[in-house]
Amino acid sequence: MRLADGSHVECQIEIAAPPDQVWRLVSNISTSARHSPELQEVTWLDGADGPAVGACFSGRNRNEGLGEWHTVSRIAEMEEPRTFRWEVVHSEERADGEPLAIWTYLLEPVAGGGTRLRHGMRIGTARGPMHTFVEKHPERESEIIAGRLALLRNGIEATLAGVKSEAEA
Repeated sequence: MRLADGSHVECQIEIAAPPDQVWRLVSNISTSARHSPELQEVTWLDGADGPAVGACFSGRNRNEGLGEWHTVSRIAEMEEPRTFRWEVVHSEERADGEPLAIWTYLLEPVAGGGTRLRHGMRIGTARGPMHTFVEKHPERESEIIAGRLALLRNGIEATLAGVKSEAEA
């Protein structure tokens, strides 16, 4: 596994609620922050007050191994009630607009009126903090990426469980 491969992780869950109801949750950026063990807080930027393609929001993130960091993300795609995608375009180390990471929610109706919700992340094309870490330990590149993706998988699964709980309540 290499950074240049555009490594990714994706998980899915079935929710006993219609796609439009699930959409309202996943297109609300605070939903992910309520359930993610890593994303702690989000705030709309530049006068935005809700999701729209091109709107940006800041995120405060934290985990035990990496500490705390801040990002800026831009809504890249919205197709109600099917696709909600944002790109992390800024971190404390860089801000050139190329994505460090691409996060996506994909919604699909299932029989009986429910929703199959997929949530995932793909490492973007921009050079970020993980590149710096891999450069310091090139012999461990695959291990570093696998470890980060495993942490992200745990967070994605927790977020999906939280969305399911809210949608079915």
